Amino acid sequence: MLISINNILYALADSLDCVEHELFGASNNHSRRVAYMAISMGREFGLEDKQQLNLAASAVLHDNALTEYNRSELNRGLDVLSDKSAVNLKDHCIMGEENVSTLPYFQEAKGAILYHHEEADGTGPFGLTSEDTPLFSRLIHIADITDVAFDLGNMDYNKYRHVMNFVDGSRNSRFDDKVVDVFVRVCTYGELCRMDDAYIDALLKNALPMIPVDYTNENLEGISSMFARITDYKSSFTCSHSQGVADKVRKMARYYGCSDEETAKLYFAGALHDIGKLKIENDILEKPERLTSEEYAQIQTHAYATWEILGGIDGIDDIRKWASLHHEKLNGSGYPFGKTGDDLDRNDRLMACVDIYQALTESRPYKKGMSHEQVMEIMNQEVSRGTLDKNIVSDMDKCFGA
Repeated sequence: MLISINNILYALADSLDCVEHELFGASNNHSRRVAYMAISMGREFGLEDKQQLNLAASAVLHDNALTEYNRSELNRGLDVLSDKSAVNLKDHCIMGEENVSTLPYFQEAKGAILYHHEEADGTGPFGLTSEDTPLFSRLIHIADITDVAFDLGNMDYNKYRHVMNFVDGSRNSRFDDKVVDVFVRVCTYGELCRMDDAYIDALLKNALPMIPVDYTNENLEGISSMFARITDYKSSFTCSHSQGVADKVRKMARYYGCSDEETAKLYFAGALHDIGKLKIENDILEKPERLTSEEYAQIQTHAYATWEILGGIDGIDDIRKWASLHHEKLNGSGYPFGKTGDDLDRNDRLMACVDIYQALTESRPYKKGMSHEQVMEIMNQEVSRGTLDKNIVSDMDKCFGA
């Protein structure tokens, strides 16, 4: 399946920024600015087009494991959202590197995410000096640190002077000498002013070569699984939900005799169907008691957010639709668009049914997972109410109950 990795990166950037904002205070478009600054500096180091693309991928995904890391600390009783000083940079770097290890570009960017918090003087998480740290990591590091510290998307000349004083004052301690020289040369006042929220997307798109990648079905599933992990670790209530939906919708696709490509696409849609939840605040996702009507309305926005996020990836219109319509109902009572049965094809209907089945069978902090028989009773009640597809529910009973 031919997809431009650029578009995948742009689609993910906003969602990852929401997560990094909660933990590190990063501002809107942080991932795009880090990527843009990194590849701008990379050109000065003589990086070729494909290397720039791999650098940009690493830069956008540099903190992809923050949801997973945060969840692992909460499971140990440590709330790093409340106590930022307790953040273990090494652990989240290791998790992030592992998450991207299945992506097609990984071998050419190995270590970029693992070492992106290393300090030039060897005081970083792994104790590497600049001489032993990959160039990609050093470029991401300086761009990441300066953007979090100064919010480079909102620039004035006084702030610019503070940025340059900070960078120069961190020479050979936080940042190595050569990278500082290139940063000062590339990140001029005029260039930083251009990186505001209104222009950064266009700047990044113009700076990167568009290289479509023909992903195999295995590649697509690897990317899907990474997205599912990022989404699922956002909340303890849904720590395996996206992966479960992806696995079950693939099983149903094989039951129906779908082609390998359609099966891989459905798996992708299942893995990404809740990616819009990355834009929902943890306080709401993790609220143990009943949600207010306003909070529930905010939760419901995740389906439309998924529609918007996936809209940034060319060539996946069918995947986008299947993923985003998983809360639609045949009688028009669903969301986000209120579509009816006439508007929903088999795969739309299948995704809605699998999402409900997975949610009901999952054990969560406030409930025990239901048995197959209990779930089928509830789903058949929904069939009688005109919300779910009768044939698909019957087929799921045969497929999952065997």
